[in-house]
Amino acid sequence: MASRLNPYISFSGDAKQAMEFYQGIFGGELSLNTYGSVGPEAPPGYDDKIMHAMLETPKGFTLMGADSPPGMESTQGNNITVSVSGDDAADLRGYWEKLSDGGTVSVPLDKQMWGDVFGMCTDKFGITWMVDITEQQG
Repeated sequence: MASRLNPYISFSGDAKQAMEFYQGIFGGELSLNTYGSVGPEAPPGYDDKIMHAMLETPKGFTLMGADSPPGMESTQGNNITVSVSGDDAADLRGYWEKLSDGGTVSVPLDKQMWGDVFGMCTDKFGITWMVDITEQQG
């Protein structure tokens, strides 16, 4: 899989409804993963909230989103992040190093509970980036 760059929207508890709304507009395949589906580490009261949603449309659009976890504020107008993801670990780690240089790392690039290597940072221009390296299936 090639790396991809796409918007990632944070929601305040209505990610499922919003992503279904966008699916109704753009069509395509919607996958929804709840916080509860990743195991006992789900924040209290978040079992049915969306940890990760991805809409892939017939026109080639990809839109991702999630309900913000406790402690992470989601404010309309400032709730879109840029996501870079794929399985080319060398390229993605290189992007991470350059994006985080001079910025602020909020989640260090490291193995996560869902199996991928993931990190989140805000670059020196104030843009928030998520880098996700998918575990290659062998």
